[in-house]
Amino acid sequence: MSTWLTLTRRDLAGYFLNLTGYVIIAAAVFLMGFSFVVLMMKLQQEPTPMPVTEMFYITQFFWLVLLLSAPAITMRLFALERYSGTYETLMTTPVSDLQVVLAKFTAAMIFYLVMWLPLAGCILIVRHYTGEPGAFDGGAIISTYIGILLLGGVYISLGCFASSITRSQVTAAMISLVLGASLFFVGFLGDQVPGISPWQAELFSSLALFEQMHDFARGIVDTRPVVLLVSLTIFFLFLTLRVVESRRWK
Repeated sequence: MSTWLTLTRRDLAGYFLNLTGYVIIAAAVFLMGFSFVVLMMKLQQEPTPMPVTEMFYITQFFWLVLLLSAPAITMRLFALERYSGTYETLMTTPVSDLQVVLAKFTAAMIFYLVMWLPLAGCILIVRHYTGEPGAFDGGAIISTYIGILLLGGVYISLGCFASSITRSQVTAAMISLVLGASLFFVGFLGDQVPGISPWQAELFSSLALFEQMHDFARGIVDTRPVVLLVSLTIFFLFLTLRVVESRRWK
């Protein structure tokens, strides 16, 4: 446990002692803030019974933050260490491959969650200026953050895998972005591809991350998307671990 914590602090410090980490947070906060400016303008034109969290989720800004931030956060985890030569030094220390993978994943997830903290502030601002106490639904806020956490686990673990297979941070970011976008769009194939069988349509719909997050944004926590997202996270971490372990076969 102490080794895992030490490795986690080491990787987490790399985000906050580097300008890149603050650029990622600044970009995410800008997109969140801009999206809420757009929402405020829409609320001035016509009222809506939809929770603010759901209104934010259905905008393109939410998915831009998610799809773009994960590659930026994870691209350095393994690729930078391989490029700088510190990866071999790290892997020859008395630490297990699983500890290294989990520590890097944990550090990236902590930074990812810190990046999303301003979202609660944006919702409080909406509540203040609209004068509607219902704009701040505690249950919807909690469930939304649960959805953000679970979706983040999938995309961060995917980014870890992409970073583990290359020495280039740019290549790792591009692989993570392409795979992440493909995973997002695969959920729409069930309605767009003609002639597919019912079980295939059901499979695509079960992978529809847009619909999975919809329930969380409305304050609903269903066990089915929780199991799906946790399973995908474990799957990509398993692939990452296998890539890290493959160095022993060379």
